[in-house]
Amino acid sequence: MVHHGRMSDPTRIPAPAGVAPATQYAHVVMGTGRFVAFSGQLPLDEDGELVGEGDPAAQARQVFENLRRCLAAAGAGFENVVKLTCFVTDMAHLPAVRAARATHIPDDRLPASSAVQVSALVRPEFLMEIEAFAVVPE
Repeated sequence: MVHHGRMSDPTRIPAPAGVAPATQYAHVVMGTGRFVAFSGQLPLDEDGELVGEGDPAAQARQVFENLRRCLAAAGAGFENVVKLTCFVTDMAHLPAVRAARATHIPDDRLPASSAVQVSALVRPEFLMEIEAFAVVPE
């Protein structure tokens, strides 16, 4: 069933007709408002220092904290995120990403999502980079 609402409560469709149900993301997320794109966030603290060398959980926590701060700068929160793209150097890091995501985004508010394994990121010590798109109420 589709529920239409304000962007603070975007419509999520986990299983459109004829598409296998999504288990950890929504196939479709829609709303109205200001579209905001957020660059891929890396596991760097506010001084540009790596957080969690070799530790996917620590890196994921820092990436989501950076996303939280970027969202706040745009007058948004994780409830406004409609799409996440996770780039990981090893698919084995996805449980750490999911755990960090769960501390910010409840299962009933999951955005559309993609996960891509890449051979490398901008620096070899980075295990992940995550970008986001949000729709923020006017």
